[in-house]
This record gives sequence, C-alpha cells and structure tokens, in this order.
Amino acid sequence: MRPETAQGQFVDFPQVARSSRRKLPFGIAQTGKSFRNEITPGNFIFRTREFEQMEMEYFVTPGEDDEAYALWKAESERFFVEVLGLAQENIRFVAIKKEELPHYSKEAGDFEYQYPFGWGEIETLANRTDYDLKAHMSASKQDMSYFDAVNNKKFIPYVIEPAMGLGRIVLAALCDAYIIDEVNNRTYLKLDPKVAPIKI
Repeated sequence: MRPETAQGQFVDFPQVARSSRRKLPFGIAQTGKSFRNEITPGNFIFRTREFEQMEMEYFVTPGEDDEAYALWKAESERFFVEVLGLAQENIRFVAIKKEELPHYSKEAGDFEYQYPFGWGEIETLANRTDYDLKAHMSASKQDMSYFDAVNNKKFIPYVIEPAMGLGRIVLAALCDAYIIDEVNNRTYLKLDPKVAPIKI
C-alpha cells in the first residue's frame, strides 16, 4: 500500500499542465489515504498505520525554487498561527541538515507542534528539485517537461512539496484549544472562530 499520495500528481503533471493551460508556478494538491509500517503506533492519532495525508506538488521554474521554498515556509507558519489559531510558542521549524537530507531534496525541514507528549512533526516542507519528474520520465519514456511559451524554452520544473497528516493537524488544534480554567473550575474547548464548527 502506498506510503504517500504524491506520485500520482507527478504522473499527471503533463496532462494537468496541458489541459489547464496554467503558467508556472502552479500546484496540484490532493488528500488521500497513506499507509506506514509503524512498529509502535501511539500517542492517540499522532502515529497510526493508516492516515489521511494532504500533499501539494508546487511546480516552479528552476532558479525560482529558493524563493518559492521561502514563500511556502512563511505561508505554512501563517496558516498554523493565523488560520488554525495555534499559539506561536507551540510552533517551530526545524531545518534538516544538509548531510541528512533525502537524496532527492535540495532543502527540507519540518514544522513541529508542542503536543502534551512533546514536539512532533505536523508538516514537512521540501524542495524536491526535478528529481521526481526526471525519474518518471526515465522509467516511462514519457515527456514530463514543461514548455514556457513566453521564453520559448522547454525544461523540467522543480517542485516544492508541503505535506501533512490531517490527523496530526486536528490533534494539534484540539490540544491548543483545550483549556483548563482552575480559577473558575471549568474545562472547555476554545477553538479559533475561523475553525470553530458553530458560529454565533
């Protein structure tokens, strides 16, 4: 069973680029089931063998990937704090050291949330370069390149990939909103109004 949802987005890239007629940069996003062979699942829904994963492959022109990576990093943090309403002090970004990067990444890091059981990953952000499209092109013998009509150039785009587990995001939002008010002897859920299920 698949450990990620991303590969379908790479395979579909040429069809999406042709049919949508979008200019770079643009992204293909999806949510779906992913599966991991976890030895020790635990911490409620933080670590499970089957989970909903949300991933985007954001295709950019080579040379513009560093700027796109920085933009996604800033937007991800804004999403956690301003949209989900998570406390700033409970969010941190941990860059992966160059010597520990996956072979396909130019740059990568994890957004982590401080759960009651400690810091845990809620989103991975990676600059996957042109690795995936080139690998699919090599194996399938299909053209995965993009034609830039403005500059009359054909090239393989680079990809910025934000990926997160939906369960971990929900758990972070619930943990952050769980308030124990010892002064008034009550416990309640204080969700940010933007994500609260009931609006008054």
